[in-house]
Amino acid sequence: MNTLTGQTPLTWTTGRELYKVITRRSNLKRTLTIAFVVGTVFFSINQLGLVLGGHATTVVWLKIAVTYLTPVCVSNFGIASATHRADA
Repeated sequence: MNTLTGQTPLTWTTGRELYKVITRRSNLKRTLTIAFVVGTVFFSINQLGLVLGGHATTVVWLKIAVTYLTPVCVSNFGIASATHRADA
């Protein structure tokens, strides 16, 4: 048990277990917070000028979506890597 959070750490070997780890409330909260912060910084750097200037096309909006999805994927990959349990 983690003495700081009071939660038992989850590990995984199967896809179903991985889903449980990634969708755990504490992991989901952290992942979405990271995605919001990092995605907003990248959006501001890369696309904000186009949006504010009224020149955002469908492609730009798709790029914005990918800008927010990328940190979600990276964060989940980190969680998956840290919690993977090798078969005994």
